Order: sequence, then C-alpha cells, then structure tokens
Amino acid sequence: MSTQPTSETKQYSESRVGYLTRIGIGVPRFMQGVFPLVGRGVNETVQLDDDLVYTVPVGCVAELIYFRAGNFCDDIIYLTVTLNSEPVRYFPVGPKADVHVPLAIVEQNPAGSRLEIGVGAPRGLAGSVVIDVGLLELPEGA
Repeated sequence: MSTQPTSETKQYSESRVGYLTRIGIGVPRFMQGVFPLVGRGVNETVQLDDDLVYTVPVGCVAELIYFRAGNFCDDIIYLTVTLNSEPVRYFPVGPKADVHVPLAIVEQNPAGSRLEIGVGAPRGLAGSVVIDVGLLELPEGA
C-alpha cells in the first residue's frame, strides 16, 4: 500500500482571503497608481487623488487587506487611510523608499463607509508616490 498522498487526500493551506475569493464570495478591489504630491506641512494631511477613494457599496462590507507605497521624494512622507474623513491608519515611507504592510488587524467597514488615501509631507516638498492598496469586498454577513 502506498503512503504517498493522492489528489483526493492532499492537504494544503489556503488563506481566508484566497478561499473567499476563489469561491466567489470575496471580490478584490484596488486603489492604485502613481500620483504627484506637494507637501503642506507634516501636521496637515490632504487627500492624494480622487482615484484613491472607495465607498463600500450597499449590501457589502469591505476589509483593508494590504497597503503598499513607494516614495520618490527626497524626504520622508506619510500616507493615511481615512474612514469617513477620520484617519485610522498611518504609513510612514522614507525618502526614496517603499513599504509593504500586510495588515494583521482587519476591520469590516460597513456599507456607505468612505475610505480614502491622504498624504502628509514637509511644506513645499514635491514629488511622486506610487500606491497599491488591496481591499476585499464581501456581502454583509459573510
């Protein structure tokens, strides 16, 4: 008798996000692109771009899964995720550096929630930032 696993007995690990996406319950959504920025001071964040706004549809919830960013500027910046105009996450990005944060604590944001990406930077700093934010959209109650 063989002790090798067959296709019927193979076990593999799959993430929750991967599973929900594979079975069609979870729908990946992204906010991404390369955007110019001009700093207004480190204590003032501004919305980076209209393309970096996501509103959770009626009948759904959304989870922020990961955040990636690259800073082409010569000074440190920070990016924020705001929920209904209130900052909920901060991501500092060093000069000419990048960051990738797979989020360990993931909240479900209810229908109607508005998530947007903002930036804070030293006054007058000009440059560009690349953003890649991954969300998982789920039906309410999933």
